Amino acid sequence: MIVSLIGAGGKMGGRITDHLIKSQYKALYVETDKKKLEDLTARGLQATPLVKAVKEADIVILAIPDIVIERISHEIVPQMKSGGMLMVLDAAAAFGGELPERSDLSFFITHPCHPPIISDETDPEVRKEWHGGIRARQSIVCALMQGTEEDYKKGEALAQTIFAPIMRTHRLTVEQMAILEPAMAETIQFTFMVTIKEAMEEAIKAGVPEQAATDFMLGHLNSSIWVLFGNIGDYRELVSDGALKTLEMARSELIRPDWKKVFKLDNILKQVKGITKWE
Repeated sequence: MIVSLIGAGGKMGGRITDHLIKSQYKALYVETDKKKLEDLTARGLQATPLVKAVKEADIVILAIPDIVIERISHEIVPQMKSGGMLMVLDAAAAFGGELPERSDLSFFITHPCHPPIISDETDPEVRKEWHGGIRARQSIVCALMQGTEEDYKKGEALAQTIFAPIMRTHRLTVEQMAILEPAMAETIQFTFMVTIKEAMEEAIKAGVPEQAATDFMLGHLNSSIWVLFGNIGDYRELVSDGALKTLEMARSELIRPDWKKVFKLDNILKQVKGITKWE
């Protein structure tokens, strides 16, 4: 089976390339950036022209930024051979209706969950692997936007290869994937994590020694994550009364009462368009 990787020298593409090199798939690597082409050459790989790679591929993987997926997919999908598969590594363009129509192709969406904070991994170096795809195990999510059950199996097998080592594979709908990202993981989680980092920086600006603030924040993050996600009991029974009272006061001041509207599908579509159509 021939797999063509568009964006083979990029952040995600480079990791996928590492897996394809060792896999049973015949891979064609497409890259146009001069520096990234040099990196591919240094690894003993030769880039394939886009048109050739697309026409020969059984599966085309788009490892490219969301902002260009609509343009690139409309350029290459008409050139793909009948019965082929287009694999996209994020649900945004698919949920936003930005992929072209072609009934004789299958469309498969997949994305890594990344290695979990709470895990049984004991090797400290592996625990530092925050992205996954090298030695740290991670789960993945997959959705078949268009195609047959055989197409799903084909896409899942490739997804498990390019994101290995795998803990679990979750089959979702494209809509469910968009709920997870951008809504849950980016709009909510990443936004609040950046805010937490900025809060620590404010404490340092206020005169708290940097190392003290860092140790205090990271320790409390670890404690909170275990309390909330470690299945060790009701968090209301595990934290201090003062922390619960602070939570009650802070939520009304810091968080809008209607914040959960982020998960309404029309709002998710707005989030998606903000990702795929920058002004």
